[in-house]
Amino acid sequence: MSINRRDFLRNSSFAAIGLSVPFLSKANFLDAAAGLKIPNFGIQLWTVKENMMEDAKGTLAILASFGYKQIESYEGPQGMFWGMGHTGFKSYLDSLGMKIVSSHCDNLTDFDKKSEQAAAIGMQYLICPHKGPQKSLDNYKAFADEFNVSGKIAKKHGIKFAYHNHDYSFKKINGVYPQDILMQETDPNLVCFEMDIYWVVTAGENPLEWLKKYPGRFELSHIKDRSQSPINKDNFESVDLGTGSIDFRQLLPQAKKLGLQYLFMEQEFYPGGSPMNAAATGATYLKKIKF
Repeated sequence: MSINRRDFLRNSSFAAIGLSVPFLSKANFLDAAAGLKIPNFGIQLWTVKENMMEDAKGTLAILASFGYKQIESYEGPQGMFWGMGHTGFKSYLDSLGMKIVSSHCDNLTDFDKKSEQAAAIGMQYLICPHKGPQKSLDNYKAFADEFNVSGKIAKKHGIKFAYHNHDYSFKKINGVYPQDILMQETDPNLVCFEMDIYWVVTAGENPLEWLKKYPGRFELSHIKDRSQSPINKDNFESVDLGTGSIDFRQLLPQAKKLGLQYLFMEQEFYPGGSPMNAAATGATYLKKIKF
């Protein structure tokens, strides 16, 4: 994806309401033109990973035009800061009116340095994205110990450490939810959690009940909709926000009262045609959410 920066800047005010983005629908344009209040929602860059790898700056500029104010990055081949360095990445986001709140990363490699750099540019969280399903609860207890150590390192630098769930931690082992182990065996002063609502639902659980069970522990969330009839062999398939089975309009206002602070749109399947289509649709949907 090659983007002419001068053309983008000239057209950015129009792009924000859909005039220079041909895949926005007429309804989306009317919603934006009506001047609806835009909350500070964000996007996990994994959603548009191919676009980011091809042209990180151009992709971020387009995401800003959709209305995204916050970014959650991830640690890919170019690192969390996409080859710009931590200060360069912050400067570029500043120029777009965006902020990097958090990033997924490997918390077992150079985590002290990553925490220091994250804190230096005003990030608030570094997040372990995945551990994989385990056969033993003892393994989850070991993860909890690991998370407490990472939490101490993050806290030393003035940021927070969090863990992002998949479905496996919400599937019982010997009658016990691994997620309960992670919640109960970690120090609330050192470790918080990012609830991927989609994966909680995929596991057959109710996100709101878990938010009620551990108020204040889930500070961030992935807002990812789930197909009403998944065709994937593993029974999962994400779809454009607002077209699936999860009622975020009902869930999110209640979730905020229970401590949820940050919303990051994420999508991994693209029935609407492309990752950027999905990002545009997601932004339009989130602008209407009361949170």
